[in-house]
Amino acid sequence: MNESDFNPEPGVAEDLGGGVRRVLAPNPSPMTYRGTNTYLLGARQVAVIDPGPESEAHLAAIFGALGPGQQVTHVIVTHSHADHSPLAARLARETGAQVLGFGPSGSGRSAVMQEMAAQGLEEAGEGIDTGFVPDVELADGETVTGEDWALTALWTPGHLGNHLCLAMGETVFTGDLVMGWASSLVSPPDGDLTDFMASCRRLREMGAEVFHSGHGAPIRAPMARLDWLIAHREGREASILQALEAGAADAAALTAAVYTDIPPQMWPAAERNALAHLIDLYQKNRVEPVGALSQHATFRRV
Repeated sequence: MNESDFNPEPGVAEDLGGGVRRVLAPNPSPMTYRGTNTYLLGARQVAVIDPGPESEAHLAAIFGALGPGQQVTHVIVTHSHADHSPLAARLARETGAQVLGFGPSGSGRSAVMQEMAAQGLEEAGEGIDTGFVPDVELADGETVTGEDWALTALWTPGHLGNHLCLAMGETVFTGDLVMGWASSLVSPPDGDLTDFMASCRRLREMGAEVFHSGHGAPIRAPMARLDWLIAHREGREASILQALEAGAADAAALTAAVYTDIPPQMWPAAERNALAHLIDLYQKNRVEPVGALSQHATFRRV
């Protein structure tokens, strides 16, 4: 399926095979594509992955997808962006299930991102669910099981510090780390490009047959998609370094110079990606800030 052909009806449970069903949330936007994908696993003990935004209609759709004898026993959140986690607490409360995730919002940040957050760098409209706190924190490599399913938590920071992918055999639920319709936003201090690249390479080494992402269609050639994502980021890095050959510049100037292939309305998000690249390059000793490291710092090549 081409991503342009992906247009399921919100609220309707669709069988994707392999014991996986998808219910699309009614929250389309330039950042969420058709909306958030909520996944259901299990014949009796049902795991709900990424319940989605606070939405009466979507909550009703999740309950409507349950058949006779089915009960939600696990609510698992890949990460705490506002389009993935807010409905988790209510779904758990109404079913008696527990909410599982890597950790609260803000957890999993690298040292440099903790430092930048302490300096006052905040998220830029991506919509962090700041009150998210799981009932059960999942460690990297920990497995959660139901009667007929088992999910292994993979801590994969980069898009967000508390981001998890969930492996079920040759199927991986990738949240927003890997999507087919777009590359992921990496916005400091919760987004970290150094971590993002490491997480992509980790999935690449594992191998898989299909990725089910937080937005868009199933990714049936996941290794090729990871290769593209890694190459895409490496290409952006090369372009930023080339632009800095003309002289020192900040993230805003580099966005205008480098991100010429996207519409202007996406430039604010692209500027955060550019900042993420600059921080990554700073940690690699490829660039340095003129003065203190900050969101608005001017950078030069080393």
